[in-house]
Amino acid sequence: MSESVRKMLRAKLVVLGRDNCGKTALCVRFITRRFIGEYEHKREVTYRCQKIVDKEAIELEILDTVNKECVGPAASSLESSIKWGDGFLIMYSVTDRSSFEAVSRLKRLIDHVKETLGIPAVIVANKCDMENGRVVRTDEGQALASDLRRCCVLKSGFDWWCRCSFFELSVAEDSSAVEAACAQLVREVRQEFQRHLLAMDKRSRMLQMRHALKNKLTRSKTMQW
Repeated sequence: MSESVRKMLRAKLVVLGRDNCGKTALCVRFITRRFIGEYEHKREVTYRCQKIVDKEAIELEILDTVNKECVGPAASSLESSIKWGDGFLIMYSVTDRSSFEAVSRLKRLIDHVKETLGIPAVIVANKCDMENGRVVRTDEGQALASDLRRCCVLKSGFDWWCRCSFFELSVAEDSSAVEAACAQLVREVRQEFQRHLLAMDKRSRMLQMRHALKNKLTRSKTMQW
């Protein structure tokens, strides 16, 4: 199996968001399909598992981060986590507006650290089962995802390149929705890697053509002499 094929069958995902939005619960739900409501979350944890996505077995590493601010002393640690990842699942709770407001800051930091646009990202609004405590409407989450995508399109000029999928779900009540959100992120990571391979192949062919043209011109000048 070639190295490029092996990379297509692996993905490193990073789960970002404020405290108490359900990051660890989502990771455990995705990996085991079980829901555990209370966690003592004081350090980062990397989970490893294999999942079937689009009928292919994908080896996953999932980094469950602790709450980190985008500025200040914690920023460098957050940037290290971002550099490690291939794709990003950015979570907020519909019962916590501050977690919602952190999403756009996290997305901007991802774009800054990766030094490119179009990095695979999925926004997940959790706790939609807690309607009595809801402070963020569904349409606000949808609009945020749309705005982040539109910003990427305006900066890059490529509509097909910029994706920012949105899922509103309850980790506590719906494991299938969690599976769908994570599978979408894996799908986008694989699509981004395919685009990268195509770009490298195109660049390689252009360099070969340039080299061949240069040799042809050199031979032509030699024959004239």
